[in-house]
Amino acid sequence: MPRVLILYTGGTIGMQPSPQGYVPSAGLAERLAAHLAVGDPYRLPVFEVVEIQPLIDSAELMPEAWNRLVAALESHWQVYDAFVILHGTDTMAYSASALSFMLGALNKPVIFTGSQIPLGEPRSDALNNVVSALQLAAHPATPCEVSLVFHDRLLRGNRARKVRTQGLDAFDSPNFPWLAEIGIDITFPQPSALLSGEPNFAPLQLDDEAVAVLPLHPGMSLRRAKELLEDTTLKGVVISSYGVGNPPSFEGELLNAMKAANERGVALLNVTQCAQGNVVQGAYATGAALNRAGVIAGGDITLEAAVVKLTVLLGRGLSGPALRMALSASIRGEATAR
Repeated sequence: MPRVLILYTGGTIGMQPSPQGYVPSAGLAERLAAHLAVGDPYRLPVFEVVEIQPLIDSAELMPEAWNRLVAALESHWQVYDAFVILHGTDTMAYSASALSFMLGALNKPVIFTGSQIPLGEPRSDALNNVVSALQLAAHPATPCEVSLVFHDRLLRGNRARKVRTQGLDAFDSPNFPWLAEIGIDITFPQPSALLSGEPNFAPLQLDDEAVAVLPLHPGMSLRRAKELLEDTTLKGVVISSYGVGNPPSFEGELLNAMKAANERGVALLNVTQCAQGNVVQGAYATGAALNRAGVIAGGDITLEAAVVKLTVLLGRGLSGPALRMALSASIRGEATAR
């Protein structure tokens, strides 16, 4: 029987009421034990729970937490056959993306999950998600990659997005098929195409000033956009653009600012604001101008994965052509190959 380690980081799943509202709470292992009987009635694998301190509300998550998670995985990697990470939903897609890029190739599954309603509360979805994660962790067909299970669907971690604030089906992967669907049976519509291997547990060198997001919108301030692009501490920008990757021109001033940033060594990655579809720079004249400005087309990568990919690659010391090449490629299945 496979042995599974549950890493509890905080989030709604383990929260309890307080005068200030729901707050992260310790003691989840004991509360889970009160709801789950190992081996009966769910036929669950043997599992243990480790709480990652300090517990966090996921809205407060910072990239240093990714280093703590990777360190926890490294210290237990040889002892367990699979890993389940309990995480808050607000930033779960960011953390799942981060670990996919940080760890690289895997020889064991790492599965994120959480809940919309705390464990033990009426109509909580926590138990179903935890049981699904544990059953998938022990399933021989579950791919050895970082994934995310929620509401009876298994998603590639760096393809997942939180798409609903109130629904229990809070996560989906709009541009990529589900890895598995959990119904009467667990079905795997397609095998993972990612190569397996030994994970990389090296911590990231983090720089909070290195990465920014530039959201484009009608009425945006050209001055503020130029100030961002001219920031000398900046190393990478994710541009959240219209449709297939189109920006406003501002009579060429915004594109000139992007070109100047690119020439200064800032990596510019273009992603679409649309939930589905991809960036095609060149479909329109304004998009084609981005190619000339040195902007990298992100294809169908999500905003979450784009931000994290830039952060991880910069944290690994990449720059210049090596950074551009990695951003243009799909390195962990985060975008459709172009």
